[in-house]
Amino acid sequence: MRRLHLTLRRLIILAGLLFLILLGYGALRQRPQDLPWTDLDLSQPVGLFTGRKLAALTGDAAGCRALLDRAGVDYVAMKPGGADQCRYEDAVRLRRDGDAMALAPASVAPSCPVVAAFKLWEWQVVQPAAHRFYGQPVRSVRHFGSYSCRRMYGRSQGDFSEHATADAIDIAAFVLKDGRQVSVLNDWKGEGQDAQFLRTVRDGACDLFSTVLSPDYNAAHRDHFHLDQAERGATGWRACR
Repeated sequence: MRRLHLTLRRLIILAGLLFLILLGYGALRQRPQDLPWTDLDLSQPVGLFTGRKLAALTGDAAGCRALLDRAGVDYVAMKPGGADQCRYEDAVRLRRDGDAMALAPASVAPSCPVVAAFKLWEWQVVQPAAHRFYGQPVRSVRHFGSYSCRRMYGRSQGDFSEHATADAIDIAAFVLKDGRQVSVLNDWKGEGQDAQFLRTVRDGACDLFSTVLSPDYNAAHRDHFHLDQAERGATGWRACR
């Protein structure tokens, strides 16, 4: 009899665990962006694995462009260029599309994974934050460029920068619809509205880009956010400073 009671107790515990697992799985199915094996969809909110999926687009130029197409992003695919360590093959240039947040200068052509992350950042992070803090959208984003054939920090030796393959972009300022500019250099410090906005969009970028470096990192980034989509293999470690 005692053994029967123990068996029944175990069955009840197992049934309870199975119920909780099924309940959790059902909830996750309502948010496919939180599952590692589902396809990336730029129309969905940011999920637990969105950043990993964006980084995994590196090396899949056709798949990345198809993703932009499905999301209705207006862009021009650029011809491959550069050579050796500075070779890029998946650069795209965004075209101004209606109320979309423009890049200034507009001639910049980051890699497709960077652009995919940038568009999600615009839709899910930057514009919502702009409306919350300022009651208006961001009209354009000023940047310091994307492609640059150089090593990290401009050194003569060492690893090449993600800029060397157009897998990075440096964001300097945000221009609101009314023309007001919020810049990393001038507005990062303090506790005011502009500083809060900049920290909000920096933190949101950390869910989408492999590396996010801000003035909190070092003096070299006092005037911009470095955003890159480095593909770091199986470990997938991310940097957010």
